[in-house]
Amino acid sequence: MADTPFPTPQTLTIDVVSDVVCPWCFVGKRRLEKALALTPDIATEIRWRPYQLAPELPPEGKPRRQYMLDKFGDPDRVRQIHERLTGIGAEEGIAFDFDRIEVAPNTLNAHRLILWARSPDIQSRVVEALFTAFFVEGRNLADDDELIAIGEACGLDGTLLAELFPTDADVERTRREYASAQRIGVTGVPFFIVAGRYGIAGAEAPETIAGAIRQAASETVA
Repeated sequence: MADTPFPTPQTLTIDVVSDVVCPWCFVGKRRLEKALALTPDIATEIRWRPYQLAPELPPEGKPRRQYMLDKFGDPDRVRQIHERLTGIGAEEGIAFDFDRIEVAPNTLNAHRLILWARSPDIQSRVVEALFTAFFVEGRNLADDDELIAIGEACGLDGTLLAELFPTDADVERTRREYASAQRIGVTGVPFFIVAGRYGIAGAEAPETIAGAIRQAASETVA
């Protein structure tokens, strides 16, 4: 789990501020992938940055049904939100299954797992696996054993993860990154920062993201 080298000047960085229990962040990941497919001539490095939608949740999480009712109040509104997202997800190749989700987790440890996946390729693999585990398979991301299994499946050292999770390793670093996102004005996710200059709030269309990538790349070359 060595640190990632600094990107070369020709590589465009895209920082993605997101939370793994944010359905729009999963949609945003799919749209970012489409944007990258529209800009194959531009070398990019994706870096995943932590954000917590519910940092106040206890480490063991909370029953998700109760969490959603506490947040939105009306069961019909929750149902409508889920139905809309299910339709949008289907368009992006995501099989959202909200009924399978039993626990609304505190995502601090999930973000630590993402941090420990230093390589950009492995990091994106871990993020995808966490999204899928939560939104498609209904797995409990408040359970360290689940996180270790997800990390192992993505090529991380499960023994090392089992040693790290009970400690405070990178807890403060993760919280600092979350606080940093708030300081620069991120109040909702996903939020994309292209080349450290262009901010895109929300799961925008692939063409919008691709346009920002091309603009940043042209300025870098200039």
